[in-house]
Amino acid sequence: MRPLETFIEQRKERFVRNSLMSDEFLDFVNKNMKPIEKQMSYYQCAIMEVETKFKVLNEQYSLEYDRNPIEDIKSRVKSMESLIKKIRKKDIPLTLSSIEENIHDIAGVRVICSFLDDIYMLADCLLSQDDITLLEKKDYIKNPKPGGYRSLHLIVSVPIFLQDGKRNMTVEVQLRTIAMDFWASLEHKLRYKKDIPADKAKYLEDEMLACAQISADLDMRMQNIRDVIAENTTPDERPLLLKELS
Repeated sequence: MRPLETFIEQRKERFVRNSLMSDEFLDFVNKNMKPIEKQMSYYQCAIMEVETKFKVLNEQYSLEYDRNPIEDIKSRVKSMESLIKKIRKKDIPLTLSSIEENIHDIAGVRVICSFLDDIYMLADCLLSQDDITLLEKKDYIKNPKPGGYRSLHLIVSVPIFLQDGKRNMTVEVQLRTIAMDFWASLEHKLRYKKDIPADKAKYLEDEMLACAQISADLDMRMQNIRDVIAENTTPDERPLLLKELS
């Protein structure tokens, strides 16, 4: 290694040891990270509250109608890296109050449903509960995004009960069918492929849009099939039939 490069490396190592590895810097990180980690734990608690509500609804339908409208429930708290990118994109102050006020998808719950009707039924059941407050609703099923994305998004406020009292937290709830979730998962993976030629990128964009329409048609046809069968089922047969269709 040449003398200049050796000198630069030595200065870098000295800076890291004296600054980034100093007790003062570590104390600064711990002091500022603890409030963020505490806030993230609150979001995790809010997720558990919302998940429990959906699991109770699913159990109730299982007992009363012998079917489960929910296929799966997924959840996540936004990673620190994603959160920082969102803060930078929105150009908001780096404070807990500003983050909580301006970023509403830090806590996310995704509910995968069997049929289209189940999405709106579960959304209505959730919003009818007296401790849930609807802050925002975006229906990308009735009004899909230009690229074909479909889902029902609800931003809700839910209380969590802590040692020192109650705290309201914001959670984003997404409700989709199995077909919608399959399409969205593939679209998410393909979105980050950066080395695709422009002509093929346009082809893939058109194909994904076509697949989104096929997916929507499938959801509608499956919903119609269930409705027709249910209309032609006697009351005694209906519980067994609903179990088979769920």
